[in-house]
Amino acid sequence: MCNYCGCREFPLIGQLTTEHEAIVNAAGRLRTAITSGAGDPVARLDDLLALLTPHTDNEERGLFVELRAEGSLTEAVDRLCDEHDDIHGVLGALDRAAPDWPEVLAALDRLRRHIDNEEHGLFPAAVIALPMPAWNRLTCG
Repeated sequence: MCNYCGCREFPLIGQLTTEHEAIVNAAGRLRTAITSGAGDPVARLDDLLALLTPHTDNEERGLFVELRAEGSLTEAVDRLCDEHDDIHGVLGALDRAAPDWPEVLAALDRLRRHIDNEEHGLFPAAVIALPMPAWNRLTCG
């Protein structure tokens, strides 16, 4: 996760980064359960979704709204929302009776890249792009 630019000092970015760390750890446990048979992969999937669903909702209803209103990062936000839809579509629609684990593993790879893009691209750019009143709305919201 990002540690070099100081964007974690913004409370919302710090919270989202902490959530990313928990999501990455949960995704790792799911990957291990799928690939090594250590643990119940369906239970690990549920654990991941319990973290991922409120996290993406928080991004889309908070930070992403402010970034769209500001305007300079709209394309990046749209792309990230499409990635949210893709990842949730795979993980949330899994046929639990006959799971397609290779598809889940591919979605986990996309999730990791997605988080890296937010941590090292969008979050630092948001700190620069958004004026303080937007950060105040996000913090006091």
